[in-house]
Amino acid sequence: MPINKLTYEQLKADLGSHHVTLVAVSKTKSVPEIKELYDLGHRDFGENYEQELVDKQSRLPRDIRWHFIGHLQSNKVKKIAPFIHLVQSVDTLKLLKEINKQAEKNNRVIDCLLQVHIAQEETKFGLDEQELERLMGSDSKELQQLRSVTVCGLMGMASFTDDMDKVKAEFRYLKSVFDKFKQKHSTFDVLSMGMSADYSIAVGQGSTMVRIGSLIFGERN
Repeated sequence: MPINKLTYEQLKADLGSHHVTLVAVSKTKSVPEIKELYDLGHRDFGENYEQELVDKQSRLPRDIRWHFIGHLQSNKVKKIAPFIHLVQSVDTLKLLKEINKQAEKNNRVIDCLLQVHIAQEETKFGLDEQELERLMGSDSKELQQLRSVTVCGLMGMASFTDDMDKVKAEFRYLKSVFDKFKQKHSTFDVLSMGMSADYSIAVGQGSTMVRIGSLIFGERN
């Protein structure tokens, strides 16, 4: 299925005017489809599954910036550690420690976002504000010892709902949490929120990175 070039160009222009990074969510999409978007100059792609990501990374140009945006199991980290650009879905200290360990083995420093639970659905992963405080608190010695990861911001997913006021409130809340931690942590500069259905609301609430798939590639296979 060909990508929607017109929509992509409009998105790129709109988001660029707001200095927002567009991550093209390419999960379930084929190598030729990704390459078509790459040939238009796009470099940031998001994947949810480690095995699919490793396969695509081996078959596509090396200058692609791969983002892991799904739930990542600790035992899968070593497969993506040699090349991953940004892990957007860190939701435990255990996972952060494992990313640090594998990054160290590969002589890399891996950028990470902490996933915050802002939606009403129980199925969404992520930390609540209290857990975030414990992990990022100034007395968190364990975090200070992790030299091969950089926590550079937060990621969140709004509720799956037609109630856009609810979505807006959830994004506004995440932005307030981000601002609070940004004051204490100089590395914080990425707020990843917003997908195909709600990215414009997210941008209006201060998102610096959106994750868009279906508007560019069409519905998932």
